[in-house]
Amino acid sequence: MPDTADQLIEARWIVPVEPAGVTLEQHSVALRGERIVAVLPRDEARRRHPQARVTSLPDHVLIPGFVNLHAHAAMALMRGIADDLPLMRWLQEAIWPIEGRHVSPAFVRDGTLLAAREMLRGGITTCNDMYFFPDAAAEAFDHAGMRAVLGAVVIDFPTPYASDADDYLRKGLAVRDRWRGHPRIGFTLAPHAPYTVSDDPLARVASLAAEIEVPIHIHVHETAQEVAESLARHGVRPLARLERLGLPGANFIGVHAVHLDATDIDLLAHHGCSVAHCPTSNMKLASGAAPVTALLERGVNVGLGTDGAASNNRLDMFTEMRHAALLAKVTTLDAAALPAHTVLRMATQGGAAALGMADRIGAIVPGKLADLCAVAFNTPETQPCFDPVSHLVNVAGREHVTHVWVGGELKLEHGKSLLQTGDAELLRLAAVWQTKFGS
Repeated sequence: MPDTADQLIEARWIVPVEPAGVTLEQHSVALRGERIVAVLPRDEARRRHPQARVTSLPDHVLIPGFVNLHAHAAMALMRGIADDLPLMRWLQEAIWPIEGRHVSPAFVRDGTLLAAREMLRGGITTCNDMYFFPDAAAEAFDHAGMRAVLGAVVIDFPTPYASDADDYLRKGLAVRDRWRGHPRIGFTLAPHAPYTVSDDPLARVASLAAEIEVPIHIHVHETAQEVAESLARHGVRPLARLERLGLPGANFIGVHAVHLDATDIDLLAHHGCSVAHCPTSNMKLASGAAPVTALLERGVNVGLGTDGAASNNRLDMFTEMRHAALLAKVTTLDAAALPAHTVLRMATQGGAAALGMADRIGAIVPGKLADLCAVAFNTPETQPCFDPVSHLVNVAGREHVTHVWVGGELKLEHGKSLLQTGDAELLRLAAVWQTKFGS
């Protein structure tokens, strides 16, 4: 790769994530087109690349763009619509009935566009999504200029999107074919959960995922009730049932993974699986706290996800990092659990690895795509700063994000969104759907 740069981004600190635990001071990231060509001291960068356009961030930390490893983006339109309910009541009494009445391509397109705006504003550059009408979601993410991995959802029961498991798979694979080759849009196979998908479709998902080489994205072990019902109905815990059907492997992303025993953790480690940890959603739905430190100790890759805005109610990776760190400390009674560098890695490289994208995103390394996020530490609430990585996890919020790049292209500049669809139009769309839900 030629090392001539057309753009330099220089920052007070750069945290490349790879190698682990490193913080660089007064360095620059040199870009050529969509990729990183070098990370080097600021003065050397200017000498080597005198013609490059320079973005100077003297009070900032530059990090890889966040990877949201689990979301239901379109559910941004249901933000706060069903608070203070446990998971199954939340689904059965509120979410599923609303979806049955309102979910459509327009709903998904509008909700996903709203979510993409929120995610980019907070430094999320890649989203692993799971929802109906993935074609509409792809259009929205593409319009926003985000990277997205979209789930071909599979459920046994009918919805406005599909009639049965075969219909879900057929439609999802057709959408994947239409978007194949797009530089920012990818796909997973996304059976909703073991309790909503029967054995035959799950086995077919396992076979198809291996055949077309895509990840499997599934909620699993989210609640104690799920585990108990699996034992009663199938005689084994959910992960053991999935193992019997051939799903766990290096392409397997288990979402939530809250109620795990030692055997479950061994299974995930043995198969090289990944876990999408969603601490805020798990707390809000009173599902519990995932044993993240035990997973990491066994070598299980862990990323962070927001879940949907209907069960969070924010699409905010800063909140997820802080909650993940604090939950780990309080549940293990170990103040050293999940230090800041580990949490930042989960929010970036961990998600990239789970999606099979670690060779492209998740770290500030020459050859990788220039998905970047700049966070300003120039306000009283961010000073003094002794450790910028600690500040990212324990002090900063998405309001401190000033610049975001996806593939070297600015999506947020000085805190201002560069999305073609302006905030006024997004507010109008949100108001339209709020009115429909009230009718």
